[in-house]
Amino acid sequence: MADYKAIKGHHIETVAGDPSTVQLGDIWYNSTLGKIRIGKTQAGAWASGNDLNTGRYGLGGAGTQTAALVFAGYPARDEHESYDGTSWTEIADLNTGKRSRAGCGTQTAALAIGGAPSTGITEKWNGTSWTEVADLGSGGYEIASFGTTTAAIIAGGNPGPSGRPVNCESYNGTSWTEVNNINTGRYGLSGAGTSTAGIVMGGAAPPTGSTVSEEFDGTNWTEGNDLNAARLQGSGFGIQTAAGYAGGYGPGSGANALTEIYNGTSWTEVGDLGTARYNLTREGAGTTTAALVAGGDGSKANTEEFTGEHAAAATVTSS
Repeated sequence: MADYKAIKGHHIETVAGDPSTVQLGDIWYNSTLGKIRIGKTQAGAWASGNDLNTGRYGLGGAGTQTAALVFAGYPARDEHESYDGTSWTEIADLNTGKRSRAGCGTQTAALAIGGAPSTGITEKWNGTSWTEVADLGSGGYEIASFGTTTAAIIAGGNPGPSGRPVNCESYNGTSWTEVNNINTGRYGLSGAGTSTAGIVMGGAAPPTGSTVSEEFDGTNWTEGNDLNAARLQGSGFGIQTAAGYAGGYGPGSGANALTEIYNGTSWTEVGDLGTARYNLTREGAGTTTAALVAGGDGSKANTEEFTGEHAAAATVTSS
């Protein structure tokens, strides 16, 4: 029978440990362990990060896994914290403390939008301080948001006489303008993506939770395939063709640890959060390969970091 060298043209490399970067299908001999190791697919999973300085729920978020922001929350808080991939630091407060605010953008350029009690207040972060800018056309909270400080979208929100549950508004860096409504009115939904390629998912469509996800192309909303589990007040992250939705409140099941990943066509359940919770960062930071969520019901302070499906070292076993 041919050996490895005859097939591949070289011997298995000997490494004192494992390579610093592992690719799927790699094979090597770990001289420290005395074992043959391979690069094997490892499912996405959450790991604990350092806690927020101020535990809260109904907070907004923005940024990436290693450069994130959280702000506002319950009760009507104005605290604002920045994450560097290791720890949270309190920085300049919002001008108006509100709870259940939406957020979008980056660590150095973000928006804090709306809030409860129902308001249209919008504040812009420039990396140093918050400045009030144009109000929403229709105030609300438990809104989905996505985009940047110069091109943002908000959709849905709390029920009330304003008709907010289906409303959608676009921000151009100066003012908000009403655009086409979402198809299914709901609140407690979450968003991800850009102003021309966004997605909203979950929420509450009384008297039940919603599995609906809808995609936005800059003009129109189109209903996509549903989530596997109905829930609201979860955390959305990523882009339209690679989005995630973590945690939330499932009617009849309460606080939820479920995480689902969207590939542009369908939603698939992956590794659960370590702590089941809802009302966590409405817009979690990052992507489906590296995401971040924080806070949650009961004024939780814990942070979790998600690493998507990737190649990892595994020992070859005989059978």
